[in-house]
Amino acid sequence: MTPLIELLTQKTGLSSKNVASILRLLEEGSTIPFIARYRKEMTGGATDEQLREFDTVYGYSKKLLERKEEIARLIGERGHMTSQLQSLIDAAQSLQVLEDIYRPFKEKKNTRASAAIAAGLEPLADILQSARLESGEFRRKAAEFVKGSVATADAAIKGAQDIVAERYSDDAKEREHWRRQLFEYSSFEIKGGKGLKEEGLYAKLAGKAERISSIPSHRYLAMMRGVAEKELSVKIGVEMERVETAIKRFRIPQHASSSRELLLEAYLDGFKRLLFPSLEREIHAAIKERSDAQAIATFGKNLTQLLGSPPVTKRVILGADPAYRTGCKLAVVDEHGTYLTHAVIYPTPPQSDYAASAKVVKEFASRYAITAVAIGNGTASRETQEFFARVNKEEGLNLAYTVVSEAGASVYSASKIAQEEYPSLDVTIRGAISIAQRLRDPMAALVKIDPKSLGIGQYQHDVDQKLLEKQLGAVTEDLVNRIGVDPNSASVSLLSYVAGVGAKLAKAMIEYRESNGAFKSKSELLKVKGLGAKAYEQCAGFFRIREGKNILDNTGVHPESYGAAQELLKRYEVGTLTKDQIPAIAQELGIGEITLADIITELKKPGFDPRESLPPIMFRAGLTDIKELREGSIVSGVVRNIADFGAFVDIGLKNDGLIHISQMSERRISHPLEVLSVNQQLSRIRVVEVDVQKGKVGLSLRDV
Repeated sequence: MTPLIELLTQKTGLSSKNVASILRLLEEGSTIPFIARYRKEMTGGATDEQLREFDTVYGYSKKLLERKEEIARLIGERGHMTSQLQSLIDAAQSLQVLEDIYRPFKEKKNTRASAAIAAGLEPLADILQSARLESGEFRRKAAEFVKGSVATADAAIKGAQDIVAERYSDDAKEREHWRRQLFEYSSFEIKGGKGLKEEGLYAKLAGKAERISSIPSHRYLAMMRGVAEKELSVKIGVEMERVETAIKRFRIPQHASSSRELLLEAYLDGFKRLLFPSLEREIHAAIKERSDAQAIATFGKNLTQLLGSPPVTKRVILGADPAYRTGCKLAVVDEHGTYLTHAVIYPTPPQSDYAASAKVVKEFASRYAITAVAIGNGTASRETQEFFARVNKEEGLNLAYTVVSEAGASVYSASKIAQEEYPSLDVTIRGAISIAQRLRDPMAALVKIDPKSLGIGQYQHDVDQKLLEKQLGAVTEDLVNRIGVDPNSASVSLLSYVAGVGAKLAKAMIEYRESNGAFKSKSELLKVKGLGAKAYEQCAGFFRIREGKNILDNTGVHPESYGAAQELLKRYEVGTLTKDQIPAIAQELGIGEITLADIITELKKPGFDPRESLPPIMFRAGLTDIKELREGSIVSGVVRNIADFGAFVDIGLKNDGLIHISQMSERRISHPLEVLSVNQQLSRIRVVEVDVQKGKVGLSLRDV
């Protein structure tokens, strides 16, 4: 077993055989969606999420092993390597521990200690650290070092203390001890900065202390944003009396010597000037990393739920992008999401032209058989909902509407993608098309937009942007491949997320489709310029040819398993097969049991879209008036966004209501995602607070 496989086995809990297989597949250029879906026998059935985590651990482990080799070489070249030191390096399980081991051996320039060492004061530091000499005797000894740059005995003593201070701050055991103590027992002390405003989030944080070990990620990120904006200042509180007591007990020799006071001064200086500031930076970096990871994970889960929302099928949809002065932009898309027509109406102030606006809507509804309306949730959304409710009532229409988040619609409208899709249309009309299409098929529409613009994150601009981009890309890729893509209707943006494809091949597929018509089989993908055998292996299983000649092309069965699938269909009635039969049939067909089980699942439901099993989108025909709400009222709604502290729910008002985490369940939960998801339909929600003046509503899922 190689060191890397051994380390990955320890860190992931996977068997060494599975670890070796995953590494081999990754090195061969296999994508994570492909490995997760079509190489389950080799991985022990690891999911795409587990494989993403494996990939992260793999990258970290490679760095750790490389750094171990480098540190061992550097220490060896300087003549300090011992068998004990090598054992410590070999046993290190983290880069932090490894750097602590190496710290005393680093070449240091321009420090007080390095200057003292250059002046020849290291022997005096050794004597001071032993604390065996009386004060007078130690001072006489220090006088022997007065030469060159050392002008006095006091200067020699100060230099020796500087050396001891640096030794103390570099001691791996001391660093780990105080790191753990600060993490577990200390707090971030928050004070108001020069620019602190009297009201607002930062004013609420000022004057408080947050335990380092338990500070929520959203609060840390908010706190540090306040520091960046100079409204807050933050420091880690430390009890120096406790530090001094620990140093006296564990670092100062107990035999009598008046030079012990000089040694204590050196250690305390080492803690306050060197060790503590270094650990403070480390702790901030660690909490920032933890907060980033949690915020990005929440963002990723919200994105998965948003993109995985059920499509609205078999409906012609009217998209409405509300506004006041510039009017409400309308766009109609058919049941396939294809743009049909557009118009601009003025049902809201200042024009408030109900008659002309209703006439346009009635004409569109009649001509295109519109049955669903997607209304953007931005400016004038409330008034636009009132207009459609009135149209339904007074004009006898049956236009069920739902409010759709228009976050990112303007970003998409002005993007290169939108310009290429609708070159002759105004950006405002493109926005209305996007609103309609994100109701028709959220995944297909929203992959065209930068996830950070979708309004579902929390402090997304404060976290590590490279990590955020990587994680959100992985989330989107995994979901797209889990659902499957029709190569005959998908956009370049959607195709580029299919495993093994990417932007260049996606464009080539569109060009082939435009020149040769729809793909009739998965094998025809091999005719696309640049799409070779490896790319075909990775992507073929994730495509769905809806109108193809071969039923297998409309399933998640990989072409490499078509032979086995066809034999299965010949010999058995697939719909009657049970789990107990799988081992024998797998052996008969010469394929893995997991693969066979997946084939059977696919053959039972060809063309199945997993989103179809989700509760349908909630439509409305009327309105909710905040003035009619009371504490105890029961309403329904849709979860629009989830943060660490709660969930925002659209209940038909101008502003979303808030379900605080404490109001989500009778049991204690650590995060809202344990019980809720973005776009989840909630049929019974209790109103617990109404502030008509501020337009705020507090909601609860308890006792309903």
